[in-house]
Formats: sequence, C-alpha cells, structure tokens
Amino acid sequence: MNPLIYSILHVVSGFVLVGYTFSAFAAPNAERRGFHLMITGIASLVMVVAGVGLLHKGGFGWPMWALVKVGCWLLLSGLAGIAFRAPSLKNVLALIAVALVTVAVYCAYMKPALG
Repeated sequence: MNPLIYSILHVVSGFVLVGYTFSAFAAPNAERRGFHLMITGIASLVMVVAGVGLLHKGGFGWPMWALVKVGCWLLLSGLAGIAFRAPSLKNVLALIAVALVTVAVYCAYMKPALG
C-alpha cells in the first residue's frame, strides 16, 4: 500500500482519538461512555496499524523516537476510559493529554536520536 495512505490514516485517526478523548473530558456522561470508548478504541487501532505500516514502508525499524510515540499512544488511548471513571480528574488528564500529543508530534517531525 502507498505510504501516503498510511500517513493519512495515521493522522486522521490521531485527530479522531484526541478529539473524542477531549470530548470525554468535557462531558463524561454515562450514557455516552460506550460510544466514546468504541470510537477511541477503533481510532487507536487504526492509528497503531497505520503507524507500524509507515515504519515498515519507510524502512525505519524501531528507533527510540518510534518507541516514545508508542508509549504516548498507549497512554493517550487509556485516558478516555479514565475520564469516565474519575471525572474529577479531567483537568489533570487534559494536561497529560496535551503533553502526550506534544511529545508525539515532536518525535514525529524532529525524529530525535534519543538514548
């Protein structure tokens, strides 16, 4: 498959994951919990599959910046569920989400030689 398709899938699913995660922070209603968790789960799966596809097509292997992005992805994927379980922590979780997205975007564009 064309790496451009992987890239588009990766970025769009990232936007969906972050958007629905922040939506869960804004209004953690019990009746919307299942829908939010389903959407964030699907977006998370598409994001990781497209990201691994990009790594493979680009011949990068598993550099440290990619492992940092995987860590950010794992933490960000769980934040929507935590927002529904502990709505009082939504401000702290939002700051954590912003920090994770910032680190992931930095690693994507700068590809630092970590470690």
